[in-house]
Parts: sequence; structure tokens; C-alpha cells
Amino acid sequence: MELTRDEESALKGEQGKILQMAYRILVATGEATDAQRLVPIEWAHLSGVNYNTIGDAGEEFLSDVSRDARVRVKTTLNPMGFDIDSVSRYGLDENFVSKQLSIRNSYESMGVIPSFSCIPYEIFDIPAGGTQVAFAESNAAIHANSYDNLRTNKESAFSALASAIVGKSPQFQQDSANITIRMNIENPDELAYGMLGFFAGKVGDTSVNVHGLGKMDKRQTKAMCGGMGTSGTCAKFIFGEGDSECENIDFDEKEMQNIHDELNTCEKGDLITLGSPQLGLDELADIKDRLKGRSFQKRCMIFTPRTVKEQATKIGYTAELKRAGCEILSDCCTCLSPLINKDEVDAVTTNSIKGAFYLKNSNGVDVNLKPLSQIIKDETR
Repeated sequence: MELTRDEESALKGEQGKILQMAYRILVATGEATDAQRLVPIEWAHLSGVNYNTIGDAGEEFLSDVSRDARVRVKTTLNPMGFDIDSVSRYGLDENFVSKQLSIRNSYESMGVIPSFSCIPYEIFDIPAGGTQVAFAESNAAIHANSYDNLRTNKESAFSALASAIVGKSPQFQQDSANITIRMNIENPDELAYGMLGFFAGKVGDTSVNVHGLGKMDKRQTKAMCGGMGTSGTCAKFIFGEGDSECENIDFDEKEMQNIHDELNTCEKGDLITLGSPQLGLDELADIKDRLKGRSFQKRCMIFTPRTVKEQATKIGYTAELKRAGCEILSDCCTCLSPLINKDEVDAVTTNSIKGAFYLKNSNGVDVNLKPLSQIIKDETR
């Protein structure tokens, strides 16, 4: 990599241990991805927040680094393990709570905005097109590259934190897609788009062309980004057929059924989870409208950013959702949360491919996978 004199100085440790550590991470990342140089960023979004994800080693690292490190650009934060307002209600392990709060405090002391959201693109203003950012949350990185006209590597927790501290990232590298996936599903819902993303993540390299999508709503675009981010390293959808040399693959009912069979492990759940990625205001409004006065007949957990919950409360959405039996949780999401414990829950119903993957493989519970329309039809009265 080509480094400036100032960057070389920091890498040698002449500007302190924190900057030296950050530059070492960025240079190693850049060399591994054939980046030519480091470029300025305007925004970093960090993962590595949930104690279930980073454990004691991560908590101790952040506690140590936060004594001297400060972020240089706007830096936002992924969900943690619980809603800070609901800790006592769920009877969580005291050690988990203590370590999770330590992680929260470490990030805040570095100047990170405690957004605790995996959908920063919905709750913050999007920079000008072509802006370089550093997003570690997989669905957010894919959304930024594909829909927001931003440029980001698919960062790790460490590289995104290093970028936030330095204010730079390895220059975005995006190869042309050599695969075109044709959507061949009639009237696809959000579950179909999530499966398309999951399929694309498996077959794509750094990017993939997609064709025949039709008009998509926010739920469907987020489902597609969440699905891709779950299954592979691919970081971008390119909308169109690509050039004539691209390999063409159909995503049809057979491929969709294969993914459903992989992730769906039971016919009904003990509880319902909605929000992986977290739900935005439009999605909360849609659920409220679909209910039409009906109520869920089993526990239903809805995950949404705190800023969205506050907006929804002001305009009456949360009151109606609570009337329908929903628990509305902020700061956390379906994935890797101790709020969904296999000792208490055998199976979860969800419309999220990302949620299904992590519930099955990390939380150790069975999954009943179906679209929102079917969930409301089956689970309310």
C-alpha cells in the first residue's frame, strides 16, 4: 500500500500506541484486499457490540482502548444484547448485563453515537453519492453499496473501529460482477427476497447482478440485504443484466424451496420475532394496519431502533401494537440476543432469513419461517 508520510509515522508508533494499532489493522486489511491506499471516510458504523459476540476478550480490549482512543468521524453502533429499559423484566444473567454495559460505556467514552441499530441507513441522513464510509454491519454495508450510492468495504468489527479512530479506510475495491441472477418468482414477498439475497450471497463473489426484481418496498430491500449478508462475503447488488459474458442463473421456486428447507426446521413457533434487520417506522405502521384490530395469540417480539420507537410512540403506533400483544424492544435485535433462550423457547416463528439463520445456528432454537402476511393470518384473531 502507498502511505503518506503522516500515515507512515503513525504506523511506526510516532503518534501513539492507539493510532499505531489502528493503522496496523488498516494496512493489514488493505494489503489482504489489494487496496492501493487509505482514503478518508465520513462515517463509520461498528459491529462488535453484543457481549454474546465479542465475549470477555472483546470487552476487556474495548475497556483498555477506550481510555485513550477517540473517534474522528461520525460513528454509529450496532445493536447490543438487550433493551436497556427492560433488563429487569427479562431476568438476564448479572454477568451478561454488567459486561454488556461495560461495552456500551467503552464505546460512548470514545465518542461513538449509541444508536444500537443495524439499520443506520434508515435513522441517519445519507451522505452525498460516492462518499466512502466504513460499515461493519453486513446488511448495512450491502444496503449502502447497492441502494444508497455509498462506497464501503464489508468491514470487520476491528477494521471499522480502526477506521473510526483514524478517519480513513482502505480504498474501496469492487470487481465487476460475473454472475447475473434472474428473479423468476411471481409476486415475491419479503421472504422470497430474503431467500434471493441468501442465494446471491452463496454464489456471488464481491458483487452480483440481479435482474427482474420489480418494484420493492423497504421491507423487501432490507430482507434481500440481510439475506446476502448472512450467507457469504458478497457486498453489492448491481441492478441489471450485466454484460454478455456473465453467467446467468435463475432464482426460481426450486432454489427458493431449497433455502426454505435449509432454514425452516419446524411447523410452528412458541413465539414470534419481527425485526432482523430491525424494523423502521414504515414497517411498524404496516404491521399496525395489517392487524386491523386483531391481536397476536402468542408472544410477539418486535425489534426497532430507539429513535424509531420514540417516533412511533408519539404518533400512537406503539400503543396499538402493544394492545395487539407485541413487546417492542430497542437497542437489540433478534440475532444473538439472550432474550431468546433455548432453555425457555423451543421454536421461533419469523419472516427473516437473517433471523432464521442466527436463531438456528447461534441461539440453538428451531425456526418456523414464513412471510409477515402469513404470520398475521395464522397467529392473530
